[in-house]
Amino acid sequence: MKKDKKHTRLWLILIGCLIIVVPAAWFLTVRLEGKAPQVEVDLISLSWGRSQEITISVSDADSGLRQLWVGLLKDGKEIVLHDETFPSAGLLKGGTTNDASVKIPVAPIDLGFSDGDAILRLVVRDYSWRDWWNGNKTYAEKPVVIDTRAPGIEVFTSAHNINQGGAGLVVYRTSETCSQSGVQVGNKFFPGHAGYFKDPNLYLAFFALGYEQGRDTAIHLTAADLAGNPGKSGFNYYIRRKKFRKDRINISDGFLKKKLPDFDSELPWDSKMSAVDRFLLVNRGLRQANYQKIVEVCRNTANKLHWRGVFLRLPNSANRARYADHRTYFYKKKEIDRQVHMGIDLASLANSPVPAANSGVVVFAEPLGIYGGTVIIDHGFGLFSMYSHLSFTAVKAGDQVSRGGILGRTGSTGMAGGDHLHFSMLINGTFVNPVEWWDKKWIENNVQSKIEQVKSSQK
Repeated sequence: MKKDKKHTRLWLILIGCLIIVVPAAWFLTVRLEGKAPQVEVDLISLSWGRSQEITISVSDADSGLRQLWVGLLKDGKEIVLHDETFPSAGLLKGGTTNDASVKIPVAPIDLGFSDGDAILRLVVRDYSWRDWWNGNKTYAEKPVVIDTRAPGIEVFTSAHNINQGGAGLVVYRTSETCSQSGVQVGNKFFPGHAGYFKDPNLYLAFFALGYEQGRDTAIHLTAADLAGNPGKSGFNYYIRRKKFRKDRINISDGFLKKKLPDFDSELPWDSKMSAVDRFLLVNRGLRQANYQKIVEVCRNTANKLHWRGVFLRLPNSANRARYADHRTYFYKKKEIDRQVHMGIDLASLANSPVPAANSGVVVFAEPLGIYGGTVIIDHGFGLFSMYSHLSFTAVKAGDQVSRGGILGRTGSTGMAGGDHLHFSMLINGTFVNPVEWWDKKWIENNVQSKIEQVKSSQK
C-alpha cells in the first residue's frame, strides 16, 4: 500500500513538473527566439547630392520590432539621422509592431558634412530576450559618396545655326559621369548620347526646333550627375526665322464616302454622327493619338550612328505638300478644321518602290491611322525617318535596312486623297524639315564637319 502511494506521489510530481516545465520551455523558446530583424534600404543612388530621401523598411515577424537607429559617418564624425523605439505589448508578449517603413530626408551640407566617402549605418533590434534582454540585432552598412557639386559642361562645337523647324547638332563633355544630359529647347528636351567617341563623358546630341518655335526660343545644355546635382551651360546659336505656306483643302462628299469606312474598326462611330463630324474625329482625335504613338516609338534609339551621307528622296517624284504647311479644311465653302502638315508629300507613278532614305533599323512597320501603312527607321542617336500611305510593306520591325533598300510601295492608305508618299524626319519624336537632310552641303556643314572636327581633336 505504501509502495503504491509512493508511486502515485512520484507520478503526480512528474506530471506537475511537466505541466510547469513544458509550457515554460515553450515560452522561453519563443521569447528567446534567435531570428534577427529584416531590413531593406531603398537608395535611389549611392551618390548623394544636396538633398535626397532614403526609405528604410524593417520587419520582425516573431518578437516584434524594438528599435531602429540610423546614422551617417564621415571622417570620424557621426550624425544620427533617425532613432525610433517601437512600443512593447508587455514583458511577456514582445513588441506590437512587426513591420515599419520610414522615409528620412538627408541634406549633407546642412548636417555639416563635406563632399567625399561616407557610411550609412543602421541598427535594428527586436523584443526577443536574447543578448540579455536587448534582443536580436541586425547591423548594416552602406557606403555612399557625398557629392554636392554641379557637373561642368564643356562645348566642343562652335557654330549652331538652326532653321525654324530644323535640326542642329552639338558635341559636349561633362566633367563627370551623368545620369542624364542633353539640350533643352524651350519646353522640349533632347538627350545626349555617349558612345560615339572614345571619351565616355563626350556626348553627341541632335536637337530640333519645332515649326512653332521662333527666334525667342531659349536653348541650353543641361546635365544631372549621379547625385542629382543639376548643371547648365549655354552655347552659341542663331535661329533663322521661317515662314510656312498656307494651304486650303476642300473636303468633298465623295472623299468622305470613300475614306471614312476605312476607319470603322479604329473609331467608335456614333450612328447619329454626320460625315463631317466623323471626319473631324479622325482628323483631330485620331491624328493626335497617332502622334503619341510616333513619340512612343521614337523614345528608344540605337546608341550608334547607322547612317552616312545625304538622305535619299523618292526617285522621280514631285512635291505635293511641304513641311509645316498650315492647312485649313473646308466643307461646302465652310471652314471646319485646321491642322499642320508634318512632312513632305511626294508623288511619282502609282505603287512606286519606296527606298530607305538612309541606313538604319526598322522600329515600326504597321498601319497607323491617318498615315496608313507606315514604316519608321531609327538611324541612331535620336534621328528617325518615316514613310506613310504605303500600299505594301516589305519590311518588319527589327530589320536592318541599307540606304536605298526597298521598304514597300506608295499608295493611298490612311487619309491620303491619292497615291503618294508622306515622308517625315524626326528627332526624338519632334518633326523636322526633311529638306535639310536631302541637302549634302547642309549635312556636311551641320553634322559631318562637326563630328570630324571633334574626332581629330581627340587623337
